[in-house]
Amino acid sequence: MRLFAAVLPPAPAIEELAAEVAQLKKLPAAGRLRWTGRESWHFTLAFYGEVSEEIVPDLRERLGRAAGRRDPYELRIAGGGRFSDRVVWAGADGDRPAMRTLAGAAAAAARRAGVAMEEEHRPYTPHLTLARNRVPDLDLRPYAAALKDFAGAPWTVGSLALVCSHPPVPGVAGKQPRYETVGSWPLGG
Repeated sequence: MRLFAAVLPPAPAIEELAAEVAQLKKLPAAGRLRWTGRESWHFTLAFYGEVSEEIVPDLRERLGRAAGRRDPYELRIAGGGRFSDRVVWAGADGDRPAMRTLAGAAAAAARRAGVAMEEEHRPYTPHLTLARNRVPDLDLRPYAAALKDFAGAPWTVGSLALVCSHPPVPGVAGKQPRYETVGSWPLGG
């Protein structure tokens, strides 16, 4: 199973962001980007990759304990940017230290369960991928600039989710991965 831990924004936050993305899609050359669908929007806490079925029960138990030890916190989708000229993303504002702590706990739970993970050498930056670019000459700066002042309504992060990523069918143009929540644990027990 291809798994990751995530924070899933609630429907009202997704709707606010969808309205903003609709405006981004009106920018010149927006049709050249591969936009992600709102059903796939999430904040990845820790990416696990392929995890054997034998490890999943221990991973689930450890994620439940990690979630129970963390308090709910406030967050909102806000701002955005780009990773070079490859990805357009929306950011997060609110209790980012709590988000980093939860991300660290999700990674530690996986390592203790036996998931082979690469050590992350850069600070955790919560982001939600909106679009990917495969066109070498497309400048993503206008998209990042348009997102700069976006600020959705705050909401309370109340759970940690374990998500399974189902890759798209090879050779089918335009298909996106499909995500399935396979576990969820409340923060604060």
